Amino acid sequence: MGSKLLARHGKTFTGHDVHSMASIFPAVTCPVQASMRTALPPAGHGMVANGGYFPQLKKVLFWEQAATLVSGERVWAPLRSAGGTAGMMFWQQSLVDDLDLVLSPRPIHKHEGGMIQDCYSMPGDLYGRLCKDIGRSFNLMHYWGPVTSRKSSEWIADATIAVMKDPAPDLLFSYIPHLDYDLQRKGPDHPRAAQALDVLETLTGKLDQACRESGYDWVMFGDYEINPVTQPPVFPNRILRDAGLFRTRMLKGMAYPDFFSGGTFAMVDHEVAHVYVGDPQDREQVRGLFANQQGIDRILDRQAQKELGLDHASSGDFVLVSSEGSWFAYPWWTERREAPDFATHVDIHNKPGFDPCELYFGWPPPGISMNVSKIGGTHGRSCNVAWFGTWNPERNISHQLDLAEAIRDWCGQHG
Repeated sequence: MGSKLLARHGKTFTGHDVHSMASIFPAVTCPVQASMRTALPPAGHGMVANGGYFPQLKKVLFWEQAATLVSGERVWAPLRSAGGTAGMMFWQQSLVDDLDLVLSPRPIHKHEGGMIQDCYSMPGDLYGRLCKDIGRSFNLMHYWGPVTSRKSSEWIADATIAVMKDPAPDLLFSYIPHLDYDLQRKGPDHPRAAQALDVLETLTGKLDQACRESGYDWVMFGDYEINPVTQPPVFPNRILRDAGLFRTRMLKGMAYPDFFSGGTFAMVDHEVAHVYVGDPQDREQVRGLFANQQGIDRILDRQAQKELGLDHASSGDFVLVSSEGSWFAYPWWTERREAPDFATHVDIHNKPGFDPCELYFGWPPPGISMNVSKIGGTHGRSCNVAWFGTWNPERNISHQLDLAEAIRDWCGQHG
């Protein structure tokens, strides 16, 4: 829900003054949500991307859900220490935080393929009660993948309304995800982006009415701005592989990454990529490989990362920022026959980089597309996002950290 998106489509959300504020960098889901619950930049809470490189495991993992991945005191700590209650629904890294209520997707992947759809909830019977109250279970297929749709947001909105009635925490965080889908598929200028905003307006109206009936003030804010894709993506791991720095294992003709042998690789995440250099002596060579590469705007060393609040042990030796209109794709192969088997599947936890192509079917179905030219929108660069609601913070809000601090102030006053 970027400021330019609302202006582009003339969306004003009648009855609410829409404000603008600067985003966290990188402007992607996990860093922003971690900052909103700690009032810290990524350098403080440690979520530097939607994924992370875990050197003890020699593995890249995306979308891990453990709350222990986020460092720092929570903004709701003063509220709960004084006997108040707080809940979180469908936020990342919420299992299990210092909260009274939690709801998050948590399917079980079966050995023979497929999965058992489920949501983790605290209290344990919360998800079952919500399914009964709403009349349907949560369908993970509508939350991510090629059939994602407004239905994910509609279910979460209905569940949020139900929670406001029982058990009614004093502070409740929820997430409306559907703007992500068609804006990444088609871009923010496409008519389907306007349709997604219409859906958001309808859901906002429902939530507003329910909040008033339940005695809540509320604020809605955007995590980031999705920008139109106007240039081809950059493939940093192909560049590193061509230079002999990205290492692979060939299994049945497929090129799997070899992170155990100490090579160099890029963990890509939309418009941002963390580059981890295996041998310190290769750093200047790595910098040189990306220095004049079309589609790359900036190369952030540790000092530059510090200036942006991103200097954390989990960050890459270098952080690449794409040029406006471009983005980073994770593949290291050029021949389709070398693609690992996970390339044509929705595999958000194990791919060593975010893959927006999972929003499209490949051919023949049921595979996932590897056609990067289909992607219409991307994000991660610094941006301005919109916020509005019935709650009026007592401090000036010009940045997402300001809003997080205002929530912490509220928790201190209402504890």
